[in-house]
Amino acid sequence: MRQIAIYGKGGIGKSTTTQNTVAALAEAGKKVMVVGCDPKADSTRLLLNGLCQKTVLDTLRDEGDDVDLDDILKPGYGGTMCVESGGPEPGVGCAGRGIITSINMLESLGAYTSDLDYVFYDVLGDVVCGGFAMPIREGKAQEIYIVASGELMALYAANNIAKGVQKYANTGGVRLGGIICNSRKVDNELELLTAFAEEINSQLIHFVPRDNIVQRAEINKKTVIHYEPKSDQADEYRSLAMSIHKNKNFTIPKPMHQDRLEELMMAHGILG
Repeated sequence: MRQIAIYGKGGIGKSTTTQNTVAALAEAGKKVMVVGCDPKADSTRLLLNGLCQKTVLDTLRDEGDDVDLDDILKPGYGGTMCVESGGPEPGVGCAGRGIITSINMLESLGAYTSDLDYVFYDVLGDVVCGGFAMPIREGKAQEIYIVASGELMALYAANNIAKGVQKYANTGGVRLGGIICNSRKVDNELELLTAFAEEINSQLIHFVPRDNIVQRAEINKKTVIHYEPKSDQADEYRSLAMSIHKNKNFTIPKPMHQDRLEELMMAHGILG
């Protein structure tokens, strides 16, 4: 069983990319569990056809500690199993604790079965502190993929996440599997992301082009794999899924200084 955490700047399309990748793996016959690690609880909605899944923390608040696995684990597209950690009531507590609580509960309830091929953790934004760092810090996820684009702040966030992976590489055994470019169609984006990945001692695992079919699929509460399986964009997600499936290149990243990041941006014509 491979445990993978997907990180990236808030709004970069991380949850959409994760769900489409998972759908492609499920289509290929892989058994996958998705653990949503965002208080918004939107990490599984496309796999569940828009179902507003009750979160682990909401279930605990409503039912106490007497919780069965079926109460928090719901079947989704292609036989995927979906969990949403949720978060505290607004203004109260730390949202990161939802991740800690969820993973501990899933373990205690026997969710991590031997027939699972993959577990994907879709983690909130670019936060690598507290509970949000748990998949990295405690070795729950051995592989990290970072979703980015050719925009400066997306790469700034990716570089920060790489620092978190580097910090816990020796204690938790976590490794960076690569950068996923979710394209924003900025100048020289492919070249920039390739150079960025190489600079931090990693690889560009796949370049996902921008296509409005992604938005149409989301409006219809489906992944592209489900909504338009014969589309070119569906094939892009299949290629990404297979690149992850076949990946053997796992590294301890070497994040760069901020001035070097800006030099990289300048060198590829993004700034100035």
